[in-house]
Amino acid sequence: MPRNEPAVKRAPRPDRQLRRAERRAEMVAAAIDAVRTLGPGVSVAEIAAQAGITKPVLYRHFTDRADLQRAVGQEAAAHLMARMAPELDPDREPVELIRGVVDAFLAGIEDEPELWRFVVHHPIERAPGAEVVDDAREQIARMLTAILGERLRGLGLDSGGAEAWAQGLVGMVQSAGDWWLDRRTMSRRALTDYLTTLIWGGVSGVLGAASDAPSPLRLIPRVDDERDHGGRRG
Repeated sequence: MPRNEPAVKRAPRPDRQLRRAERRAEMVAAAIDAVRTLGPGVSVAEIAAQAGITKPVLYRHFTDRADLQRAVGQEAAAHLMARMAPELDPDREPVELIRGVVDAFLAGIEDEPELWRFVVHHPIERAPGAEVVDDAREQIARMLTAILGERLRGLGLDSGGAEAWAQGLVGMVQSAGDWWLDRRTMSRRALTDYLTTLIWGGVSGVLGAASDAPSPLRLIPRVDDERDHGGRRG
């Protein structure tokens, strides 16, 4: 008689795995739409309704709310990085790279204010990955570290502070962006000017290139920018 073989649990079929991944992506897209429509305090029930399903069905694809929020945040961070990536060109002049990155970041959070607040200011847990915007921060900081480090070494200077400077720059722009998104006391371009001037002042001092700062980097916002964006002079 044949021996009784232990039961082997079969792995999900590739087509089933693909369908589950597609369904999960659809639910993340529905969650993003719900955040845009209902704000960062949207509930899981409201997200499920936006997806046209019930909460139990939603939880077949996510272990809990934190898992759903991480998935939404990862997608939001990917969108932000896609917007900023073209500006992170190591061959650009440093001041133009700074200006491009700052403006792309501010434009990204300006276009998606509710989504930004959802992923940054409503963390469900403090476990690694909960504050998913850290993924984007780290990517940007790593790129800036490499660029700063290369420039410093090329000038025969100590590059030991490159990572610390990069982290500080990213944190400063994020904090200023949060403040600006709530207050709107100036136009986006004016804030970009202010931040670029401040950042370039420090970077150029380190690189010994302070005299190379272009004239548009001034502390007085452009009048036409204020008129175009409806901001108040800060």
